Amino acid sequence: MKVLLTGATGFIGRHLLRALLDAGHEVRCAVRDPGAINLPGVQAVAADFMRDHDEGAWRGHVAGMDAVINAVGILREEGGQTFDALHVRAPCALFAAAARAGVRLVVQISALGADANAQSRYHLSKKRADDFLATLPVASVILQPSLVYGNDGASARLFAMLAALPLIPLPGKGGQAVQPVHIDDLCAAVLALLRQAPSGSRRLAVIGAQPLALRDYLALLRKALGMGRGWYVPVPMAAMRLTAGAARFLPGALVDSETLQMLERGNRGSAEDVARLSRLLGRAPRAPAAFVGDAAPLLAMRAKLDWLLPLLRVSIALVWIVTGIVSLGLYPVADSYALLARVGATGLLATVLLYGAALLDLAIGIAVLVLRRRPWLWLLQLALIAGYTVIITLRLPEFWLHPYGPILKNLPLMAAIWIMYEFEKSWNT
Repeated sequence: MKVLLTGATGFIGRHLLRALLDAGHEVRCAVRDPGAINLPGVQAVAADFMRDHDEGAWRGHVAGMDAVINAVGILREEGGQTFDALHVRAPCALFAAAARAGVRLVVQISALGADANAQSRYHLSKKRADDFLATLPVASVILQPSLVYGNDGASARLFAMLAALPLIPLPGKGGQAVQPVHIDDLCAAVLALLRQAPSGSRRLAVIGAQPLALRDYLALLRKALGMGRGWYVPVPMAAMRLTAGAARFLPGALVDSETLQMLERGNRGSAEDVARLSRLLGRAPRAPAAFVGDAAPLLAMRAKLDWLLPLLRVSIALVWIVTGIVSLGLYPVADSYALLARVGATGLLATVLLYGAALLDLAIGIAVLVLRRRPWLWLLQLALIAGYTVIITLRLPEFWLHPYGPILKNLPLMAAIWIMYEFEKSWNT
């Protein structure tokens, strides 16, 4: 079949694209940057869900297509990416164009919870597009997946990181219901629908083999990653709501007030939902215990690094910040001037060096915390520490023999900074 796929650069879209190609379908990808799709047999066309809200913008893209699959979705709004634009206006224009063009089947990747009881803006926006699609004169299937697990998925990575913590925080007692489904099962469901070419409009929950409490899911992931028993720390829901409310100001945060509300509501289907999906797949959906598979050692290492690297970053930042604050006056200024005099700095020069270095330390510490990508910042720190070490070695060599090792500690600090630099170059940490 000839298939138009939107959202092909996202987590679900990437997997759907590969599955469609492996199944022999011809795929046209409507993406913001066509250059991001460079695969043989794939036609990439420019489309922007933040802008293309008129049916006419999609007519050329749907022309000649047998099926349309919409896999565009955001978990939270950032900048110009709004639920209304990406979940409602653009999809509705796309669906209307597909119906007018005589497309045989439209598949909408929605979300479990986008129903009559929806409360979050995420679910409500998905539901508006779902309801609109159901009214059109075109065969359609609205897939409503629960949490979708894939080794390269953001939510799967978050849960793996939580499972890998030495102390695992739980919202409340961790009894929130989840029913995660593997990305391969979601892709298999889409391929089965393309083969069946159903008529009318229907909704199908895409969920895992059985529901789990959040605590049990984290324990299962921890075991699958080859780790020992986890220790859990219940966090009162009032504290969770306060933290989630503050998280909306942090770019890239996966938990905010809405996602916490969705977690509290629960994310599970019924036994009949599992049976319907099993009939479509011709087998039962994959059990969560089999999600991780043979990649467990690498995923376990990544899960540990996902909390160890932020911990290391914060620790390095605190070294600079506290050093700057101490240098500004908590340490006797007269003693600081005496040390500077021994390295040859007196008078105005000493004042400039003392307070200039303190402010620079503060600025570096803050930059380490707030700058998103900072390879050059790690190199700057290495150069400064190396410079300080050389000067002190030449002018104040006795500090090498100090029982607290104030200069010797520069060596592990520089090693930690180098580790951050290496990961910064190759991994979005």
